Amino acid sequence: MTDTAVPPVSPAPARPLAGMAIGFVGIAIFGATLPATRIALEGFSPAFITFSRAAIAATVAALTLLVLRKRFPRQHALPLFIAGVLLIYGFPGFSSVAMQTVPASHGGVVLGVLPLMTATFAALFGGERPGLAFWGWSITGAVLVLIFSLSGADIEPGIGDIWLACAALSASCGYVISGKLARTRPGWEVISWALIVTAPISLAGTALTWNSGISQPGNGALMALAYLSLGSMFAGFIFWNWGMAIGGIARVGQVQLLQSFVTLGLSALLLGETVTPVMLGFAIAVGVVVWCGRKAKVG
Repeated sequence: MTDTAVPPVSPAPARPLAGMAIGFVGIAIFGATLPATRIALEGFSPAFITFSRAAIAATVAALTLLVLRKRFPRQHALPLFIAGVLLIYGFPGFSSVAMQTVPASHGGVVLGVLPLMTATFAALFGGERPGLAFWGWSITGAVLVLIFSLSGADIEPGIGDIWLACAALSASCGYVISGKLARTRPGWEVISWALIVTAPISLAGTALTWNSGISQPGNGALMALAYLSLGSMFAGFIFWNWGMAIGGIARVGQVQLLQSFVTLGLSALLLGETVTPVMLGFAIAVGVVVWCGRKAKVG
């Protein structure tokens, strides 16, 4: 692939409100991931979902890059591969396993710990320095999620929460790496190249799990897999990376707390899961934390 001579994109000035608004579009798309995963599990195995959604998304990304004649950024090959492994296999794989044992609504609230993890990785290797107030609100949100997870408010805590924790760890680390890359090139290119460099694994995994990973999927399972491939794996990251690039990784990362609202609503609408007052109360509480922490200082 070739590319026209375009100068490197310089880091955009920090625009927190715009970044949070754009990032929320990505979060709204991500919010349907757990409910869609539970629907897809009616016709596919967790392993097949993980690899096939990546293979489908990689095909779309390759066609897009080819049509636009984009050149592969060799200097970023390693971070693209690492981000790809974490976001394309780590989070989907762990969350697919978790959705076999816990409701999607429960997982949506538990994953509210993502902003704190994202802020932590942004401070460790993302070049950002959140202030004390920011850490205070982040920890408050994480504590609320932890209390919900361990309280048995909807189900007893178990192995599903461990898989969800692994999913959150993979996603938050991958978000920071892709967010840093999105400072140098458009967010859609970052996720596209991450899908391309990991495509051999995706294709091999899809082939290996083909015979054992498909069990007479209905229209719902097929549509869910399509959404996971084109929405959760591709379109969501376009807005998410873009938002982090212009608004700051740690600050925009706090918008992830609002993902609980989207997941709770869609779990009730699509899966008929019961959203209890306790669950709604925790979701509202973490939403308040995002609102209060939106102006906290991040260097």
